[in-house]
Amino acid sequence: MFVHFRKIAFLIALLLSVSSCVVGKKKYDAEVALKKTAQQQLDDALKKIAALQSDTSQLNNQLQYARQELKGLMDNYQQLETKYKQANEQLANRQKTNDQLRTELNRREKELQDKEATLAEREKLVQELQDAIRKKEEASKALLDRIKGALSGFNSDELSITLKDGLVYVSLSDKLLFKSGKTDVDAKGKQALGQLAAELNKNPDIQITIEGHTDNVPIKTAVFNDNWDLSVMRATSIVRLLTKEYDVDPRRLTPSGRSEYFPKAANTTPEGKSQNRRTEIILSPKLDELYRILEGK
Repeated sequence: MFVHFRKIAFLIALLLSVSSCVVGKKKYDAEVALKKTAQQQLDDALKKIAALQSDTSQLNNQLQYARQELKGLMDNYQQLETKYKQANEQLANRQKTNDQLRTELNRREKELQDKEATLAEREKLVQELQDAIRKKEEASKALLDRIKGALSGFNSDELSITLKDGLVYVSLSDKLLFKSGKTDVDAKGKQALGQLAAELNKNPDIQITIEGHTDNVPIKTAVFNDNWDLSVMRATSIVRLLTKEYDVDPRRLTPSGRSEYFPKAANTTPEGKSQNRRTEIILSPKLDELYRILEGK
């Protein structure tokens, strides 16, 4: 029985040994397969790591390039920002300049409008003055013609009638009006003055100045101290004659004496002295319209 038991034990041990060998080989194969799989996974992982490292390097390069591009863009942006600020400042300055120019332009336009208005007013005034002067000249010319007609019966050496600066000058010689050194008007002189007064009374708007003139020969008498006295008294003598005998309004008359200081000719010859001994009656149409225009009334 013991032997039998030993046989049984041997068989069991043999079975265990065989079973152990079988189990060990499987485990070995499994480990080998696992190791192979792990090695493959390791190789794959290393490959992936290498690929990732390559990708990382490329990404680093791209990142560096992108950073350089970003830096360039930032620099460009800063430059553009600076230019933008400068452009805004220039625009603001130009706008300010434009505003100043517009203000100046408006001021100039206002000045121009004012000047144009002033010019228009002046042109209107000039036209009115020209019209008034033209009317005065026409009136003076008409008066000249009437006076010439009224005194047409007298010789040129007795009197002359001229138009000068819009005034009518009636120059009566000494021999027509007065005897030498006298102030009383002779008969023929009265005739001339009467015919002149008749025409003047038809034209009440005519202002009349009587001027006495002498030559340069001094005079000294009980009546006259000098030629001033003689020229003034002859002028006032004619004024009295016109007002008292011929009814000329005295408010229209102004007598004056010019003595020897406004000669018509040289006092070196008898003829020249004769021309200088004269009485001038200066006729002027009223200048009321001219004065009104000038005063702006």
